[in-house]
Amino acid sequence: MNLDDFSDLIQRPDGGVRRDAEERRERLTVPPGALGRLDELGEWLSAAQQSVPVRAVEQPRLVLFAGDHGVAELGVSGRSAGSAYELVRAVLDGSSPVAVLARRFSVPTRIVDVSLDCDPELLPESVVRHRVRRGSGRIDVEDAMTAEEAEQAIRLGMAIADEEADSGTDLVVLGDLSVGGTTAAATLVAALCGTDASVVTGRGGAGIDDLAWMRKCAAIRDALRRARPVLGDQVELLATSGGADLAAMTGFLLQSAVRRMPVVLDGVVSAACALVAQRAAFRAPDWWLAGQVSGEPAQSKALDRMALTPLLDHGVTVGEGSGALLALPLVQAAAALAAELPEREPEKAEDADEDEVAEAEEASESEDAAAVDRA
Repeated sequence: MNLDDFSDLIQRPDGGVRRDAEERRERLTVPPGALGRLDELGEWLSAAQQSVPVRAVEQPRLVLFAGDHGVAELGVSGRSAGSAYELVRAVLDGSSPVAVLARRFSVPTRIVDVSLDCDPELLPESVVRHRVRRGSGRIDVEDAMTAEEAEQAIRLGMAIADEEADSGTDLVVLGDLSVGGTTAAATLVAALCGTDASVVTGRGGAGIDDLAWMRKCAAIRDALRRARPVLGDQVELLATSGGADLAAMTGFLLQSAVRRMPVVLDGVVSAACALVAQRAAFRAPDWWLAGQVSGEPAQSKALDRMALTPLLDHGVTVGEGSGALLALPLVQAAAALAAELPEREPEKAEDADEDEVAEAEEASESEDAAAVDRA
Protein backbone atom coordinates (compact mmCIF):
# COMPACT_ATOMS: atom_id res chain seq x y z
CA MET A 1 0.00 0.00 0.00
CA ASN A 2 1.19 3.49 -0.91
CA LEU A 3 -0.80 6.31 0.69
CA ASP A 4 0.64 8.75 -1.84
CA ASP A 5 -1.89 7.33 -4.31
CA PHE A 6 -4.57 9.33 -2.47
CA SER A 7 -3.02 12.54 -3.78
CA ASP A 8 -4.54 11.85 -7.21
CA LEU A 9 -7.89 10.73 -5.78
CA ILE A 10 -8.65 13.71 -3.55
CA GLN A 11 -9.83 16.98 -5.03
CA ARG A 12 -10.55 20.23 -3.22
CA PRO A 13 -14.14 21.36 -2.55
CA ASP A 14 -15.60 23.07 -5.61
CA GLY A 15 -14.13 26.58 -5.89
CA GLY A 16 -16.79 27.74 -8.34
CA VAL A 17 -19.58 26.72 -5.98
CA ARG A 18 -17.83 28.52 -3.14
CA ARG A 19 -17.69 31.73 -5.19
CA ASP A 20 -21.41 31.37 -5.92
CA ALA A 21 -22.03 30.93 -2.20
CA GLU A 22 -19.97 34.05 -1.45
CA GLU A 23 -21.98 36.06 -3.98
CA ARG A 24 -25.21 34.82 -2.48
CA ARG A 25 -23.97 35.80 0.97
CA GLU A 26 -23.43 39.36 -0.25
CA ARG A 27 -27.11 39.51 -1.26
CA LEU A 28 -28.50 38.49 2.13
CA THR A 29 -30.34 40.94 4.36
CA VAL A 30 -27.72 40.57 7.10
CA PRO A 31 -24.60 42.61 6.21
CA PRO A 32 -21.50 40.63 5.19
CA GLY A 33 -19.24 40.01 8.18
CA ALA A 34 -22.01 40.46 10.73
CA LEU A 35 -22.12 36.69 11.37
CA GLY A 36 -18.36 36.39 11.74
CA ARG A 37 -16.91 32.98 11.04
CA LEU A 38 -20.35 31.49 10.45
CA ASP A 39 -20.24 33.05 6.99
CA GLU A 40 -17.02 31.18 6.21
CA LEU A 41 -18.44 27.91 7.54
CA GLY A 42 -21.56 28.20 5.42
CA GLU A 43 -19.53 28.86 2.28
CA TRP A 44 -17.18 25.96 3.06
CA LEU A 45 -20.16 23.62 3.46
CA SER A 46 -21.64 24.82 0.19
CA ALA A 47 -18.42 23.98 -1.63
CA ALA A 48 -18.20 20.58 0.08
CA GLN A 49 -21.82 19.76 -0.78
CA GLN A 50 -21.63 21.37 -4.24
CA SER A 51 -24.87 23.12 -3.42
CA VAL A 52 -26.02 26.76 -3.31
CA PRO A 53 -27.77 27.41 -1.06
CA VAL A 54 -26.16 25.02 1.37
CA ARG A 55 -28.15 22.05 2.61
CA ALA A 56 -28.77 21.50 6.31
CA VAL A 57 -26.52 19.03 8.16
CA GLU A 58 -29.16 16.42 8.93
CA GLN A 59 -27.26 13.14 9.29
CA PRO A 60 -24.14 13.72 11.37
CA ARG A 61 -22.39 10.76 12.97
CA LEU A 62 -19.94 10.45 15.85
CA VAL A 63 -17.25 7.88 14.96
CA LEU A 64 -14.84 6.78 17.70
CA PHE A 65 -11.82 4.54 17.07
CA ALA A 66 -10.67 2.62 20.15
CA GLY A 67 -7.31 1.11 21.06
CA ASP A 68 -4.74 0.51 23.78
CA HIS A 69 -1.08 1.51 23.48
CA GLY A 70 1.73 -0.46 25.08
CA VAL A 71 3.62 2.72 25.95
CA ALA A 72 1.02 3.31 28.68
CA GLU A 73 2.89 0.67 30.70
CA LEU A 74 5.49 3.35 31.43
CA GLY A 75 3.05 5.38 33.47
CA VAL A 76 2.65 8.14 30.88
CA SER A 77 -1.14 8.31 31.13
CA GLY A 78 -3.60 9.24 33.83
CA ARG A 79 -5.28 5.89 33.23
CA SER A 80 -3.87 2.45 33.77
CA ALA A 81 -2.50 0.51 30.79
CA GLY A 82 -5.03 -1.66 28.99
CA SER A 83 -8.08 0.15 30.36
CA ALA A 84 -9.41 1.75 27.19
CA TYR A 85 -12.29 -0.73 27.17
CA GLU A 86 -13.60 1.10 30.26
CA LEU A 87 -13.89 4.26 28.17
CA VAL A 88 -15.80 2.28 25.55
CA ARG A 89 -18.07 0.81 28.19
CA ALA A 90 -18.85 4.27 29.58
CA VAL A 91 -19.89 5.51 26.13
CA LEU A 92 -22.08 2.45 25.59
CA ASP A 93 -23.65 2.92 29.04
CA GLY A 94 -24.31 6.59 28.33
CA SER A 95 -22.31 7.82 31.31
CA SER A 96 -19.36 9.55 29.61
CA PRO A 97 -19.34 13.23 28.59
CA VAL A 98 -19.39 12.46 24.87
CA ALA A 99 -22.33 10.07 25.37
CA VAL A 100 -24.30 12.77 27.18
CA LEU A 101 -23.58 15.27 24.42
CA ALA A 102 -24.41 12.81 21.65
CA ARG A 103 -27.69 12.03 23.36
CA ARG A 104 -28.46 15.71 23.80
CA PHE A 105 -27.65 16.55 20.16
CA SER A 106 -29.34 13.38 18.83
CA VAL A 107 -26.15 12.23 17.11
CA PRO A 108 -25.79 8.47 16.57
CA THR A 109 -22.49 7.01 17.77
CA ARG A 110 -20.33 4.34 16.19
CA ILE A 111 -17.44 2.76 18.13
CA VAL A 112 -14.80 0.75 16.28
CA ASP A 113 -12.50 -1.49 18.33
CA VAL A 114 -9.26 -1.53 16.38
CA SER A 115 -6.77 -2.57 19.05
CA LEU A 116 -8.30 -2.78 22.52
CA ASP A 117 -6.35 -4.89 25.00
CA CYS A 118 -9.29 -6.80 26.48
CA ASP A 119 -11.28 -9.97 25.99
CA PRO A 120 -13.78 -9.49 23.14
CA GLU A 121 -16.54 -10.89 25.35
CA LEU A 122 -16.46 -7.71 27.46
CA LEU A 123 -17.97 -5.67 24.64
CA PRO A 124 -20.74 -6.06 22.04
CA GLU A 125 -19.98 -7.86 18.79
CA SER A 126 -20.79 -4.71 16.81
CA VAL A 127 -17.85 -2.99 18.54
CA VAL A 128 -15.17 -5.70 18.52
CA ARG A 129 -15.81 -7.38 15.15
CA HIS A 130 -13.26 -5.20 13.31
CA ARG A 131 -10.36 -5.65 15.74
CA VAL A 132 -6.96 -5.78 14.01
CA ARG A 133 -4.87 -6.82 17.01
CA ARG A 134 -4.93 -6.80 20.79
CA GLY A 135 -3.14 -3.63 21.90
CA SER A 136 -0.22 -1.88 20.19
CA GLY A 137 3.47 -2.33 20.93
CA ARG A 138 5.61 -0.10 23.16
CA ILE A 139 6.77 2.42 20.60
CA ASP A 140 9.81 3.53 22.60
CA VAL A 141 11.46 0.12 22.18
CA GLU A 142 9.46 -1.78 19.52
CA ASP A 143 7.12 -1.26 16.59
CA ALA A 144 3.49 -0.54 17.34
CA MET A 145 2.52 -3.30 14.88
CA THR A 146 3.66 -5.02 11.72
CA ALA A 147 3.44 -3.41 8.30
CA GLU A 148 0.73 -5.93 7.37
CA GLU A 149 -1.34 -4.96 10.41
CA ALA A 150 -0.87 -1.28 9.61
CA GLU A 151 -2.19 -1.84 6.11
CA GLN A 152 -5.10 -3.86 7.49
CA ALA A 153 -5.96 -1.05 9.91
CA ILE A 154 -5.77 1.61 7.19
CA ARG A 155 -8.06 -0.42 4.96
CA LEU A 156 -10.44 -0.86 7.88
CA GLY A 157 -10.66 2.91 8.31
CA MET A 158 -11.27 3.30 4.59
CA ALA A 159 -14.07 0.74 4.72
CA ILE A 160 -15.72 2.51 7.66
CA ALA A 161 -15.62 5.80 5.74
CA ASP A 162 -17.24 4.14 2.72
CA GLU A 163 -19.97 2.65 4.91
CA GLU A 164 -20.73 6.03 6.44
CA ALA A 165 -20.78 7.82 3.08
CA ASP A 166 -22.98 5.12 1.55
CA SER A 167 -25.45 5.35 4.46
CA GLY A 168 -26.00 9.07 3.89
CA THR A 169 -23.84 10.52 6.66
CA ASP A 170 -23.26 14.15 5.70
CA LEU A 171 -20.73 15.10 8.39
CA VAL A 172 -18.55 13.05 10.76
CA VAL A 173 -17.40 14.02 14.22
CA LEU A 174 -14.19 12.04 14.73
CA GLY A 175 -12.71 11.04 18.07
CA ASP A 176 -10.73 8.34 19.84
CA LEU A 177 -11.06 6.14 22.92
CA SER A 178 -7.51 5.26 23.83
CA VAL A 179 -5.01 4.93 26.66
CA GLY A 180 -1.52 6.03 25.67
CA GLY A 181 -2.80 7.42 22.39
CA THR A 182 -1.63 10.97 23.04
CA THR A 183 1.97 9.71 23.45
CA ALA A 184 1.88 8.00 20.05
CA ALA A 185 0.17 11.03 18.52
CA ALA A 186 2.77 13.43 19.90
CA THR A 187 5.52 11.22 18.49
CA LEU A 188 3.99 11.36 15.02
CA VAL A 189 3.59 15.13 15.17
CA ALA A 190 7.15 15.67 16.41
CA ALA A 191 8.53 13.41 13.69
CA LEU A 192 6.56 15.07 10.89
CA CYS A 193 7.23 18.62 12.12
CA GLY A 194 10.89 18.06 12.98
CA THR A 195 10.61 19.14 16.62
CA ASP A 196 11.91 17.79 19.92
CA ALA A 197 9.93 15.71 22.38
CA SER A 198 9.61 18.48 24.97
CA VAL A 199 7.88 20.74 22.43
CA VAL A 200 4.99 18.33 21.84
CA THR A 201 4.57 16.60 25.20
CA GLY A 202 1.28 17.41 26.91
CA ARG A 203 -0.59 16.03 29.89
CA GLY A 204 -3.26 14.02 28.10
CA GLY A 205 -7.00 13.95 28.56
CA ALA A 206 -6.89 12.43 32.04
CA GLY A 207 -4.09 14.73 33.24
CA ILE A 208 -0.72 13.67 34.65
CA ASP A 209 1.66 15.07 37.26
CA ASP A 210 5.15 16.40 36.59
CA LEU A 211 6.89 13.05 37.08
CA ALA A 212 4.55 11.34 34.65
CA TRP A 213 5.10 14.20 32.20
CA MET A 214 8.86 13.60 32.39
CA ARG A 215 8.33 9.88 31.73
CA LYS A 216 6.10 10.73 28.80
CA CYS A 217 8.66 13.15 27.40
CA ALA A 218 11.38 10.49 27.64
CA ALA A 219 9.15 7.92 25.95
CA ILE A 220 8.43 10.29 23.06
CA ARG A 221 12.14 11.10 22.77
CA ASP A 222 13.00 7.40 22.47
CA ALA A 223 10.12 6.76 20.08
CA LEU A 224 11.30 9.64 17.91
CA ARG A 225 14.64 7.96 17.39
CA ARG A 226 12.79 5.03 15.86
CA ALA A 227 10.35 7.19 13.88
CA ARG A 228 12.73 9.51 12.05
CA PRO A 229 14.35 6.85 9.83
CA VAL A 230 10.96 5.84 8.37
CA LEU A 231 9.51 9.29 7.67
CA GLY A 232 9.50 8.64 3.93
CA ASP A 233 6.78 5.96 4.16
CA GLN A 234 3.53 6.85 5.96
CA VAL A 235 2.47 3.22 6.37
CA GLU A 236 5.80 2.27 7.90
CA LEU A 237 5.69 5.34 10.12
CA LEU A 238 2.29 4.33 11.49
CA ALA A 239 3.49 0.76 11.98
CA THR A 240 6.60 1.92 13.82
CA SER A 241 5.35 4.79 15.95
CA GLY A 242 1.58 5.00 15.71
CA GLY A 243 -0.84 2.24 16.52
CA ALA A 244 -3.63 0.29 14.86
CA ASP A 245 -6.30 2.76 15.96
CA LEU A 246 -4.28 5.70 14.63
CA ALA A 247 -3.70 3.90 11.34
CA ALA A 248 -7.43 3.25 11.00
CA MET A 249 -8.22 6.92 11.69
CA THR A 250 -5.70 7.94 9.02
CA GLY A 251 -7.34 5.67 6.46
CA PHE A 252 -10.75 6.97 7.50
CA LEU A 253 -9.71 10.60 7.00
CA LEU A 254 -8.24 9.95 3.57
CA GLN A 255 -11.19 7.97 2.28
CA SER A 256 -13.64 10.52 3.73
CA ALA A 257 -11.92 13.16 1.62
CA VAL A 258 -12.17 10.92 -1.43
CA ARG A 259 -15.91 10.53 -0.75
CA ARG A 260 -16.33 14.31 -0.19
CA MET A 261 -17.57 13.75 3.37
CA PRO A 262 -16.62 16.56 5.79
CA VAL A 263 -15.01 15.62 9.11
CA VAL A 264 -14.70 17.56 12.37
CA LEU A 265 -11.47 16.70 14.20
CA ASP A 266 -11.34 16.49 18.00
CA GLY A 267 -8.02 16.45 19.86
CA VAL A 268 -4.38 15.61 19.41
CA VAL A 269 -4.93 12.03 18.24
CA SER A 270 -7.18 12.95 15.34
CA ALA A 271 -4.92 15.92 14.54
CA ALA A 272 -1.86 13.65 14.38
CA CYS A 273 -3.65 11.24 12.05
CA ALA A 274 -4.74 14.17 9.91
CA LEU A 275 -1.13 15.33 9.69
CA VAL A 276 -0.05 11.89 8.46
CA ALA A 277 -2.90 11.96 5.94
CA GLN A 278 -1.90 15.43 4.76
CA ARG A 279 1.63 14.15 4.16
CA ALA A 280 0.09 11.67 1.72
CA ALA A 281 -2.51 13.96 0.10
CA PHE A 282 -1.98 17.70 0.45
CA ARG A 283 -5.57 18.58 -0.56
CA ALA A 284 -7.17 16.40 2.13
CA PRO A 285 -7.24 19.05 4.93
CA ASP A 286 -9.70 21.10 2.85
CA TRP A 287 -12.33 18.54 3.90
CA TRP A 288 -11.69 18.84 7.63
CA LEU A 289 -12.61 21.25 10.41
CA ALA A 290 -10.74 21.56 13.70
CA GLY A 291 -13.43 21.36 16.34
CA GLN A 292 -11.61 22.67 19.37
CA VAL A 293 -8.36 23.55 21.11
CA SER A 294 -7.52 20.69 23.47
CA GLY A 295 -4.52 22.31 25.15
CA GLU A 296 -2.14 19.65 23.85
CA PRO A 297 0.92 21.33 22.31
CA ALA A 298 1.20 18.63 19.65
CA GLN A 299 -2.35 19.37 18.50
CA SER A 300 -1.60 23.08 18.11
CA LYS A 301 1.53 22.28 16.11
CA ALA A 302 -0.31 19.86 13.82
CA LEU A 303 -3.22 22.23 13.19
CA ASP A 304 -0.83 25.08 12.48
CA ARG A 305 1.01 22.93 9.94
CA MET A 306 -2.31 22.16 8.21
CA ALA A 307 -3.56 25.77 8.46
CA LEU A 308 -6.69 24.67 10.37
CA THR A 309 -8.15 27.14 12.87
CA PRO A 310 -10.18 25.55 15.71
CA LEU A 311 -13.81 26.56 16.04
CA LEU A 312 -13.90 26.50 19.85
CA ASP A 313 -11.55 27.16 22.74
CA HIS A 314 -13.36 26.20 25.94
CA GLY A 315 -10.58 24.33 27.70
CA VAL A 316 -12.21 20.92 27.14
CA THR A 317 -9.53 18.27 27.70
CA VAL A 318 -11.67 15.18 28.31
CA GLY A 319 -11.15 13.93 24.75
CA GLU A 320 -13.30 11.11 23.34
CA GLY A 321 -14.68 13.44 20.66
CA SER A 322 -16.39 15.72 23.19
CA GLY A 323 -14.80 18.97 22.00
CA ALA A 324 -15.52 18.24 18.35
CA LEU A 325 -19.10 17.32 19.18
CA LEU A 326 -19.53 20.65 20.95
CA ALA A 327 -18.61 22.35 17.67
CA LEU A 328 -21.31 20.50 15.72
CA PRO A 329 -24.18 22.90 16.62
CA LEU A 330 -22.02 25.78 15.37
CA VAL A 331 -21.60 24.07 12.00
CA GLN A 332 -25.31 23.30 11.84
CA ALA A 333 -26.14 26.91 12.72
CA ALA A 334 -23.87 28.16 9.92
CA ALA A 335 -25.66 25.92 7.43
CA ALA A 336 -29.11 27.03 8.61
CA LEU A 337 -28.26 30.73 8.44
CA ALA A 338 -26.69 30.45 4.98
CA ALA A 339 -29.69 28.51 3.67
CA GLU A 340 -32.61 30.30 5.32
CA LEU A 341 -31.75 33.99 5.63
CA PRO A 342 -33.63 35.96 2.94
CA GLU A 343 -31.96 37.89 0.17
CA ARG A 344 -32.41 41.63 -0.22
CA GLU A 345 -35.10 42.79 -2.60
CA PRO A 346 -33.58 43.99 -5.89
CA GLU A 347 -34.01 47.68 -6.69
CA LYS A 348 -37.26 48.36 -8.54
CA ALA A 349 -37.06 49.21 -12.20
CA GLU A 350 -39.26 52.31 -11.64
CA ASP A 351 -36.77 53.66 -9.13
CA ALA A 352 -33.98 53.05 -11.60
CA ASP A 353 -35.90 54.88 -14.37
CA GLU A 354 -36.60 57.83 -12.08
CA ASP A 355 -32.91 58.02 -11.20
CA GLU A 356 -31.98 58.05 -14.88
CA VAL A 357 -34.50 60.84 -15.61
CA ALA A 358 -33.14 62.89 -12.71
CA GLU A 359 -29.59 62.43 -13.92
CA ALA A 360 -30.60 63.48 -17.44
CA GLU A 361 -32.33 66.60 -16.14
CA GLU A 362 -29.28 67.52 -14.07
CA ALA A 363 -27.04 67.06 -17.12
CA SER A 364 -29.37 69.24 -19.23
CA GLU A 365 -29.41 71.99 -16.63
CA SER A 366 -25.61 71.89 -16.47
CA GLU A 367 -25.38 72.27 -20.25
CA ASP A 368 -27.82 75.21 -20.20
CA ALA A 369 -25.79 76.92 -17.50
CA ALA A 370 -22.62 76.39 -19.47
CA ALA A 371 -24.23 77.93 -22.57
CA VAL A 372 -25.30 81.00 -20.61
CA ASP A 373 -21.76 81.44 -19.29
CA ARG A 374 -20.33 81.26 -22.82
CA ALA A 375 -22.83 83.83 -24.03
